[in-house]
Amino acid sequence: MPKPVPSRSSEMLRQPNLWSDDHLGGYPRIGSVRRCRGSQCPTSRSPRVSSSPISAGIRVTSRASNSTHAQDILADLTDAVVGALRPTFRLAKLEGDAAFAYVVTAVIDGSILQDTIEHCYVAFRRRLRDIGQASQCDCNACTYIPRLDLKFVVHHGLIARQRMAGREELVGRDVIVVHRLLKNDVQSALGIGAYALYTSDCVRIMGLADPAGAGLIEHRETYDVIGEVSGWVRDLETVWRVAEASAALVVGAADAAWTTSFTFEGPPAVVWEWITSPARRLQWQMGVNAVNEEVAGGRRGVGTTNHCIHGRDAIVEEIIAWHPPEVLTTRFQMPMPGVPKLTRSEVFEATPDGAKTLFTVHVQRPASAKDRVKLEEMGPFLFHAYADGLAMLAPMITADVASRAVSAGPEPELPVSAGRNLTAGG
Repeated sequence: MPKPVPSRSSEMLRQPNLWSDDHLGGYPRIGSVRRCRGSQCPTSRSPRVSSSPISAGIRVTSRASNSTHAQDILADLTDAVVGALRPTFRLAKLEGDAAFAYVVTAVIDGSILQDTIEHCYVAFRRRLRDIGQASQCDCNACTYIPRLDLKFVVHHGLIARQRMAGREELVGRDVIVVHRLLKNDVQSALGIGAYALYTSDCVRIMGLADPAGAGLIEHRETYDVIGEVSGWVRDLETVWRVAEASAALVVGAADAAWTTSFTFEGPPAVVWEWITSPARRLQWQMGVNAVNEEVAGGRRGVGTTNHCIHGRDAIVEEIIAWHPPEVLTTRFQMPMPGVPKLTRSEVFEATPDGAKTLFTVHVQRPASAKDRVKLEEMGPFLFHAYADGLAMLAPMITADVASRAVSAGPEPELPVSAGRNLTAGG
């Protein structure tokens, strides 16, 4: 099939697509998430940019005996899924059991892509659990809540954005590929019910050299006209179990010998990206010449070691807790004689409206009196290092948030929940 030709009303984007689909015997189901990314052909209305779309969806079928409860569950879960994808992605369209979203971006960070998908899945499972605990109804919609699940397909390719009936639509051959991938044999072939399926095109653009070593399972699908599509699967049920079993290792205020905080004009997901990405850190950390990252399993997370280069010296950081975009805990060694290894937690808390982030740093109180004295001596250095760096970072985050808002059109409204499952006894 020839690639679509850009016109005055369409915009070609090179992007990965993130979708999910689910089949639960005709009962309530969770649908899809898609992400795309890449370079865009020029049009009369848009500059040349790179972009990433996503799609996520939920459906409660008509088999449910109580349609009001079914639609309420749909609205609750749609809000949880789309909310977890924001602000990294913007909602473009709700279509049955699918919600399509995208982001205009210049690069793909494989760690951030995987973290976003897995954070979305964990948020979905938490909301699903809360709904089940709050409901005392025995209608089909409420009874089949535990059977709902969320699945993803992630692809990289060319898509077009064009206006249809006054609304933006995502079109193109690779959009068709993703739609075909929504109907696959992953569950029957691999026995995995909740998964993220990354096509080989997406894995390549993510820079994941050894997907098997990163815990992904190879899978292939074949379709008429399209032919064979190869990819790699992540078991999301395992992600959920690990998330539930591993409480975040957090240095709290009671255990901290040194604390500072800063409020950013942006949501936690954006702040997290700027704080944790080595490429981003170079733009705002004072006196940093390089951040050399050694990752385990092809992605950033627990076990990752950073060498933060300051001239001839380096601060060595080891990540020991990684819960994006909420908590990051590291053990770090300063390049000063006699200074012990220290542990710090960086906590990202959203304001009630989700638009701002209270960023708090707690450095754990050392066990020995000698080490506590050393940390006290370092207090002024830590204060100025953080104060200067975060002051430089603040306008960058504000500009980033504004740029994301300007680069995308208005988002469709989400279905409104009656709030029946917000509290127990609904």
